[in-house]
Amino acid sequence: MSTTVNAESELEARDVEARLLARCAQVVRDPAVTALDSREANVFRLASMMGDREFSAAYRRLLMASQVYFDQHPGERLAPEEVVRKGWVVSLPRLRDMLREQLRREGLVA
Repeated sequence: MSTTVNAESELEARDVEARLLARCAQVVRDPAVTALDSREANVFRLASMMGDREFSAAYRRLLMASQVYFDQHPGERLAPEEVVRKGWVVSLPRLRDMLREQLRREGLVA
């Protein structure tokens, strides 16, 4: 039974991750899109910290999308380790790699 519960939890976590990555791509595509809630805002902010030259425009858009939310809800900004502890992100390297893959797949970066 615990194996089934763990498998279901992992599938749910993967679904949440996929939705958040799709939202990140949506933000990069459309600068008018902002975070809908604290989870998105914190994940966008965390993703924006993964910056490098190849993805700098994408990371700037993610930061701006999170900042719009935090301007209205300043008490909801969390430290990166809290975002991971809550399970919104599995790990920082995984977030970076999955986001890069998502942006490339959608043709949002070279």
